[in-house]
Amino acid sequence: MKLTFLGTADSAQLPVYNCLCPACMCAHSDPYYVRRPSSVLVQSGSEQWLVDSGGMDLCQRFPPGSLSGILQTHYHADHAQGLLHLRWGVNMKIPVYGPPDEVGFADLFKHPGVLDFSNPFAAFETRQLGDLRVTALPLNHSKLCFGYLFESDKGAIAYLTDTVGLSDETQQYLNKISLDYCIVDCSYPPKDIPPRNHNDLTTALAMCEELTVKEVLLTHIGHHMENWLMVHRDSLPDHVSAARDGQILEL
Repeated sequence: MKLTFLGTADSAQLPVYNCLCPACMCAHSDPYYVRRPSSVLVQSGSEQWLVDSGGMDLCQRFPPGSLSGILQTHYHADHAQGLLHLRWGVNMKIPVYGPPDEVGFADLFKHPGVLDFSNPFAAFETRQLGDLRVTALPLNHSKLCFGYLFESDKGAIAYLTDTVGLSDETQQYLNKISLDYCIVDCSYPPKDIPPRNHNDLTTALAMCEELTVKEVLLTHIGHHMENWLMVHRDSLPDHVSAARDGQILEL
């Protein structure tokens, strides 16, 4: 199993428009600090699944026939806006599996084009997608949202964005799994007040404390969190790091 981070940003991305903070200034001059909409590509055997579709270059990045399908965590714009262009393709169908959200995003369900939304996941449902076992895990967000557990004979990876902590049911489910990697929402540095809709670092670390996991990677990172990392990166636990666009995990 191979997982590639296509983007690791929150909805504002990095650099933030017209922001002069250190992180955004670095992103203007150094591609290392650029962060695009949070998304990963999961590959196993002949299967290639895109997880979230906030990038606006999907038609250029993925030639016809190259994707087995798309897994949506949810239908907020920064995770789904790339579908608005992709749907106007012709002579094909692309399965899009996600939560059973009746509203979706914009008019995608009314005019799906080549996108097939007809088979959404149910909570804790497991599907065999080629060599991958994929389980939908309900998350705590302002819109119906699933994380995904990817399992193969090589190991297991959990992808958990967007969320604030974990529900008891999802926590109990993951407690039974030995994870090689857990990729978690960490939009903000440590805050004095409880975060809403997205983890701060304190919440992100707390939600992983009870899990059996070799390595934790932070994603959905905002520029305030990036500024914190520039100063405090060595303060992270040894098994925790911030993911970067283009980073690859292999099992």
